[in-house]
Amino acid sequence: MSTPSQSNPLPEPGKSNLTEKKRISADKDSSLRLQIWETPLMRHGSRVLDAFAWEEVMCRRVGAGHLPVAHIWRHPDAFVAGLRDRRLPLAVEAMERIRGEGTAVCVRPSGGAAVPLNPGVVNVSLILPNPGHAINIHDDFREMASIIAESLIPWSTLAETGEVQGAFCPGDYDVSVGGLKFCGIAQRRQAKAYIITAFIIVEGQGDRLAADVRRFYEEASGGAAEGYPEVKPGTMASLQELAGVPSAAAYTASLVRTLRRRYPHSQTERVLSVGMDEVLLTAEQMKLRYD
Repeated sequence: MSTPSQSNPLPEPGKSNLTEKKRISADKDSSLRLQIWETPLMRHGSRVLDAFAWEEVMCRRVGAGHLPVAHIWRHPDAFVAGLRDRRLPLAVEAMERIRGEGTAVCVRPSGGAAVPLNPGVVNVSLILPNPGHAINIHDDFREMASIIAESLIPWSTLAETGEVQGAFCPGDYDVSVGGLKFCGIAQRRQAKAYIITAFIIVEGQGDRLAADVRRFYEEASGGAAEGYPEVKPGTMASLQELAGVPSAAAYTASLVRTLRRRYPHSQTERVLSVGMDEVLLTAEQMKLRYD
């Protein structure tokens, strides 16, 4: 992006992430043309991998010259594992247990670790071109974090960024309020384009989601002491709990307004049509490669 936020420097080595957090703010980028596309809530029983496959296909199109895309989507009941999670000794068995309970499961191609999804969790991805292979991933993570925080302003101005120790899917660009994480950010690269993606817990109880992730790691680790995040109680919360955000729909509407303010040339009217055959083929390829 041409005008990334510079307000949140990376944590310095050896210093506490909690004490080094900075309040998020960002300059607006008025030059980027962006196609904003909100997928309707996916159906119960639908494959969550299809959402990632749709983005994979769209990322190839953006790399070939399509307008950059902001994709917003939700799934009613899913568990998304990270690539490192899949390498745990009993990861397959743990994922099968979750599937057996009727929850859709997949391993996503982007970075990050395990995340449970439900109708109260909003996913947003920025799919951007990278023709010169010259992206600054930290600038883009800061940009996404600032978009998430700006969308919260109708209810709270207290969003901060920095790793929350003990939260699931931990990273330097966790977004939190009062030390409790509600958003994590990851990225996925292709040859000529890339995806910055975030999950935002808007409704429900963050501790309940954390308990689901903690149980997964207890089972998947097979007793191993390393190789996965230590998920602790009292580290995650929803925006409903933290700031009184009434619903995922209300936050999503604010998110769209933020994107339109930041990128005045954004389009929301055009329907993004991707052939289902291409999505299903890509999903099968991703499943074979990552699952």
